[in-house]
Amino acid sequence: MKTIILAGGSGTRLFPLSRTCYPKQFIPLLGKESLFQRSVRRALLFSCPEEIYVVTSVAHRFLVADQLAEIGAPCRVLTEPEGKNTLPAIVCGMTAILGECGDDTVAVLSSDQLIEAGDAYTAAFRAAEALAEEYLVTFGITPTSPHTGFGYIMPGEALPGGYTIGAFVEKPDAETAERYVSEGYLWNSGMFLFRAALFMEECRSLAPEVANAFALPVEEAYAKTPKISVDYGIMERTNRAAVVPLACSWSDVGSFDALYRLSEKDDAGNAVKGEYIGIDGGDNLIISDRLVATIGLSDVAVVDTPDALLVCSKTEAQRVGEVVKALQAKGDERCDLHTTVHRPWGMYTVLLRGPSFQIKQITVFPGRRISLQLHHHRSEHWVVVRGMAQVSNNGEQFFVRSGESTFIRAGIKHRMENPGQIPLEVIEVQNGEYLGEDDIVRFEDDFSR
Repeated sequence: MKTIILAGGSGTRLFPLSRTCYPKQFIPLLGKESLFQRSVRRALLFSCPEEIYVVTSVAHRFLVADQLAEIGAPCRVLTEPEGKNTLPAIVCGMTAILGECGDDTVAVLSSDQLIEAGDAYTAAFRAAEALAEEYLVTFGITPTSPHTGFGYIMPGEALPGGYTIGAFVEKPDAETAERYVSEGYLWNSGMFLFRAALFMEECRSLAPEVANAFALPVEEAYAKTPKISVDYGIMERTNRAAVVPLACSWSDVGSFDALYRLSEKDDAGNAVKGEYIGIDGGDNLIISDRLVATIGLSDVAVVDTPDALLVCSKTEAQRVGEVVKALQAKGDERCDLHTTVHRPWGMYTVLLRGPSFQIKQITVFPGRRISLQLHHHRSEHWVVVRGMAQVSNNGEQFFVRSGESTFIRAGIKHRMENPGQIPLEVIEVQNGEYLGEDDIVRFEDDFSR
């Protein structure tokens, strides 16, 4: 079968770990691999790399490509010029599949879920594959508790390996959730399995404004399509929907409380990533690159990053989106960017900022280079600390080795390239009256920015 992996995301639910330009699916939250990379490995159970279509935003396309390269999975990457929720993203993937491969069975996976892909997972997908000849199939997670943070699905009439769908219901209160669990309702997983032609037939019938938009080129399609989820647009309205129960460990890792539950604990019930001293307390989530000490605190989350610190009760952790909205309201770039920012050529980390200077650590991956560019308002002093840089400075080409440096005046065209086999590490000191990232004039760029 083919697979579509939805890899968009706003980066608000796990702030300050996640940001708009680095949402949670790309963070190695639990182990060395990100949730996105784990999702790709699950897709590889049923699809070859070239049969996997990753739908992501323009802002994340290079991050996706690098994470795919890390696990050796050269999947197809489709970019959305803007996020319009799940239905346009799925139609984008389906349009590509139908155009390139014809009608086929297509699994649709979210990239930000943690799932145990064992025998039960495989069996559920094989059951769904048979049902997909006649139905649009979703997967319902067998509940382990009366959770109020998930939508639910009421099973209807029995089918081979699954059920028709009696109803989709929104996130309930605690009492209603207990009733749903006792009556056999399932959690709505956000995973699907469709025949491509059948799905598009229902889309043309139930959401023609979306289906018709994708008869146009992608840029025009996204300008015309409404913002709508696949649940609202198709699944809740079609009379051809089915659900297959999936009894396996599953989490959407949608809050720090959920991350705490999934993490290993010490003897005091603390989940710790970093160095921690806890006195007279326990059951805390601690994430930091520096020493954190608490006294008399329990059931709290302490999430420390170089530019932001979150301290809250674990039970209130889902409200972190309110912090992001407050930052967005005042135009604060910290809701979008970490101090470490990923670029298609590598990454940079802001080490220190002042009123007229900024110091960065720049990493350029082997064989890559920044664009040929200039800055109107700042000069740059580059000191190579690892590897060797090939530099273009005002038309002159030369090498800068470890321990050597070069100076770039404002208004001068320049470029840095890594011709070596190891990452190039450079300390960059910027000076000027304006140091914003938008003070870049590009002349040549390998990445078409």
